[in-house]
Amino acid sequence: MTGRSRLLLPLLAVWGMLLAGSAHADAASEEAGLKVAKERKARDQGWDNSVAETLMILRNAQGQESTRDMRVKTLEVDGDGDKALTIFDSPRDVSGTAFLSISHTTDADEQWIYLPALKRVKRIASRNKSGPFMASEFAFEDLTSFEVEKYSYDLLREETYEEMPVYVLEQKPQDEFSGYSRQVLWIDKQHYRVHRVDFYDKKGELLKTLEFEDYKLFKDTYWRPMTSLMYNVQTRKSTDLITKSLEFGVGLEDSDFDKNSLRRAR
Repeated sequence: MTGRSRLLLPLLAVWGMLLAGSAHADAASEEAGLKVAKERKARDQGWDNSVAETLMILRNAQGQESTRDMRVKTLEVDGDGDKALTIFDSPRDVSGTAFLSISHTTDADEQWIYLPALKRVKRIASRNKSGPFMASEFAFEDLTSFEVEKYSYDLLREETYEEMPVYVLEQKPQDEFSGYSRQVLWIDKQHYRVHRVDFYDKKGELLKTLEFEDYKLFKDTYWRPMTSLMYNVQTRKSTDLITKSLEFGVGLEDSDFDKNSLRRAR
């Protein structure tokens, strides 16, 4: 064995130990990330059904605004993703438009939209889920319920966000048709509420930032943000969702979320 070989052996051994430690750290951070995601989901179960009156504010790159009034009905589904029906009430050009989203834990989500001008129900294909919802900065896939099985996770770090201790969690969509390569979330440690999400496009570039503000506690258990602010850093357009009212336990049932009744949605 040459002198150079003798020097390389301990270096290789040290390098191997570092690699092993790195692999262990990756596995540990992934496990920790999954744990945070599961706890986030567990903290928001049992709410059953709700209806909200919401104001959507669309803002272009020059700051010009337009508004829309809509109602969002939601139904919790035991053992699967939730269902949501969004109905636009104004202005006149979108009044009567209805959007139905049926989320699933592992299967592809189902989405339909009724456009009064066309007088027909159109299904949103999975490959089009990254497209904009009603000209907003929210994509169709942003309107599905959070399900743990839809992502892989990595706990990046723990830090302070707006004076709150938070987990900074990376989640990568498992759906090949997602418009995102990854998302980074800031989740507070006390209530597991999401306060910010950074969305990265397929090229790995920052695309949008979503901020949740004005959290309110309902039924002494469920936290909901009254304000959701989505800003597209690439186009400088933004969309605000302002919840004007929110009520739980309004008697909604599975039959209220039928794609065949979208035309009659009220």
